[in-house]
Amino acid sequence: MTRKIRTAVVGVGKVAHFHAQAYRLSPHAELVACWNRTLPRAEAFAAEYGIKAYDNLENMVKESGVEAVSICTPHPNHAETAVPLANMGVHIAVEKSLASNLADCDAMIAAAEKAGVTGTTICQRRFYRPAMRVKQAIVDGKLGRPIIGTVNMLGWRDMAYYASDPWRGTWDGEGGGVLVNQAPHQLDLLLWYMGAIDELFGYWDTLNHPSLEVDDTAAAVIRFKSGAMGNILVSNSQNPALFGNVRVHGSNGASVGVQTDGGAMFIAGVSTISEPPVNDLWTVPGEAHLLEEYQKQDSDFFNSIDPMTHFHLEQINDFLAAIKEKRSPLITLQDGRRTVELFTAIYRSNRDRRPVRFPLQPEAGADCDGRKIRSQA
Repeated sequence: MTRKIRTAVVGVGKVAHFHAQAYRLSPHAELVACWNRTLPRAEAFAAEYGIKAYDNLENMVKESGVEAVSICTPHPNHAETAVPLANMGVHIAVEKSLASNLADCDAMIAAAEKAGVTGTTICQRRFYRPAMRVKQAIVDGKLGRPIIGTVNMLGWRDMAYYASDPWRGTWDGEGGGVLVNQAPHQLDLLLWYMGAIDELFGYWDTLNHPSLEVDDTAAAVIRFKSGAMGNILVSNSQNPALFGNVRVHGSNGASVGVQTDGGAMFIAGVSTISEPPVNDLWTVPGEAHLLEEYQKQDSDFFNSIDPMTHFHLEQINDFLAAIKEKRSPLITLQDGRRTVELFTAIYRSNRDRRPVRFPLQPEAGADCDGRKIRSQA
């Protein structure tokens, strides 16, 4: 019989339910505990899943024998729990964004490496079939070499959304706006497809939510180390929401793309995932006629699963298998850092009014990498 890893959820907000359900469904896991800063909330969550509630991490690990956790606290608080848990020898799966700043990313990575524990950043959209198909086309050389990569995410969040949790839409509680919370999945895919960045120039602003302190719109142009170019446009200012996609154009003229989100964009705890992710562009020589077939396959698959949990489960299964097999997970903490590095560069570029060269290192300062300095005309 396969040994099950004893798991827990840290932070019991909306997204924590996806992790709890994934652990319950995984053949590799036994969900045994949860932690929250306030014990009554942990107890309510624990009662729903038949597990033990804690407000003390050390007690949770010792008493419940926890071996692996999902960190589901707000982004600026990830390191507060991930670092001590790694120091206790616990494997960590950290929700996106890995953190809201590079210093916290580096602290988590260093703690995991020192303790020899497995760490992964949750980026479950990499497990979307059309997203994997784009990656495979690149690996197989069907585009020649990638020369242009783009992200376009035009969504909508109303002020009721930002009022739904006290930490949302604030620099201190959320660490940022569209760049930190809504766009990281698409930014992760762009980096997965295009590779390391050499230089970036970016802007951010709050264009359609005048009472909001964080960014609702950002744009950037990129030069990758490969010599390829790219651009990013992400926004929460289109009502109704339109789409989110990532596209790659190759040196042989071929183009491929994945629409990760349609107009009915998913909001954790508010809405379900109602539209299938699909390839929205496919001009690979000799394969353009397959686009309609791919879209049907992916729609049929989407309608055969519970999309609210399936893709979290796929990543959780890889995380747990990596622990057992003593290998790196498919998505690492370093991958999560690269996304944080990307949006940090946009904040800094907007502040300094100049391109930002990579790699980036943490910086001290009250302006939070330029987050607290709005765009100027």
